[in-house]
Amino acid sequence: MSLKIVVLAKQVPDTRNVGKDAMTPEGTVNRAALPAIFNPEDLNALEQALRLKEQNPGSTVHILTMGPPRATEVIREGLYRGADGGYLLTDRAFAGADTLATSYALAQAIKKIGVPDIVLGGRQAIDGDTAQVGPQVAQKLDLNQVTYVTSVDEVKDGKVVVTRHIDGGIERVEAPMPILLTVNGNAAPCRPCNAKLVMKYKRASAPMERPAEGLPYAEEYDKKPYLTIAQWSVADVDGDLAQCGLAGSPTKVKAVQNIVFKAKESKRLTGSDADVESLVKELLDSHTIG
Repeated sequence: MSLKIVVLAKQVPDTRNVGKDAMTPEGTVNRAALPAIFNPEDLNALEQALRLKEQNPGSTVHILTMGPPRATEVIREGLYRGADGGYLLTDRAFAGADTLATSYALAQAIKKIGVPDIVLGGRQAIDGDTAQVGPQVAQKLDLNQVTYVTSVDEVKDGKVVVTRHIDGGIERVEAPMPILLTVNGNAAPCRPCNAKLVMKYKRASAPMERPAEGLPYAEEYDKKPYLTIAQWSVADVDGDLAQCGLAGSPTKVKAVQNIVFKAKESKRLTGSDADVESLVKELLDSHTIG
């Protein structure tokens, strides 16, 4: 059977390169100070979507992302790997969204797209580590959901069979579609970009990114509709401004501190019983353990 699949993806700041300017005074991420990357677990989700597309002829995979215009790069990376298209939610009113406001915007966009058979997303984004957006989107759309997925094994008779990670092991789950799945980082890594697809989609862009008329390649967008990435504002998805961005975010950051750990002293311990006993006593006395 052919499937309509949407992958929720996010362009995130690379938290491996966090410095003193990583946060703004308002408590939001200073994205201009950090390199932007495709959220790692969203890439795992994309790979599962592409495998489903290959296993079910006629299926389509589209990327949905929310962010500033530069977030279109996430959609291009999806196209380079085999996705069929993408949607960019971009509007100043979306800025500063917490998980509640983000899930609202994504759910509104999915309603506009038309609820797909399967929505896939990473377990969590590395800039927030909340794992809340996927389940919240499912709740807002009244979709079945399975979290912590490590592989999508089979689709048959309107149901999807997945393997998921749980404490102490794994379990195999069968659930009816439409469904939302969140995928773990220990799922199969995403395939590399395809050179032919890179050449085909290298100028794919949202209208906000397009070159002015008269500049090189401007005419290509009329001749090649597949280079146009849908760009939607709050109004385009019939969003309520009170539920978007900072206005719709009950999570408030009271203070931000940069913490630097400095070694004050060190001890060299051997594996002797005396050293081990001394260390345990010290940890007990300081209430670090026990």
